[in-house]
Amino acid sequence: MAVAVLAALTLAAPARAESDKVAADKAVSSQDGKFFDANGEPTYKIGPDGKVDWYTYSGFQRYSAECLRCHGPDGMGSSYAPALANSLKTLSYGDFLSTVANGRKNLEGGQEKVMPTLGLDKNVMCFIDDIYIYLKARSDDALGRGRPPGKEPKSKAWEEGVNACMGPPS
Repeated sequence: MAVAVLAALTLAAPARAESDKVAADKAVSSQDGKFFDANGEPTYKIGPDGKVDWYTYSGFQRYSAECLRCHGPDGMGSSYAPALANSLKTLSYGDFLSTVANGRKNLEGGQEKVMPTLGLDKNVMCFIDDIYIYLKARSDDALGRGRPPGKEPKSKAWEEGVNACMGPPS
């Protein structure tokens, strides 16, 4: 199921559009309010006023709800788990997806650290691109700490994708 969720979330990137470049980030194309870098990986778009695209804002919300308790506020880490804002400076998109879905164990300084397997957790996997986008913006120092100052509205495609992934409301 985790593979199916990842496949559904990782849509092929649309054709590149040079006119969509923005300062301080890597967005070169977009589709239905979602931005992609030159490698076709999801990325953020932040306006000169600090307003973020919906996926970045949603990522902030989901990170705060699902990841903060271990990885600390704003991806800055804790004594329990690493700073993801630093990890994404070198961790690829594919490795991020794999680590979240499959988990990881590290023995560091004589202390075992365990990232749980979250591949079946819809509260994480249905928003995995959003979380990645938010953390990438933090990693690139394009987005400061705390709640983003403004956001673009969510697109119908985002809502439809979330509803398809999460299933009908109970």
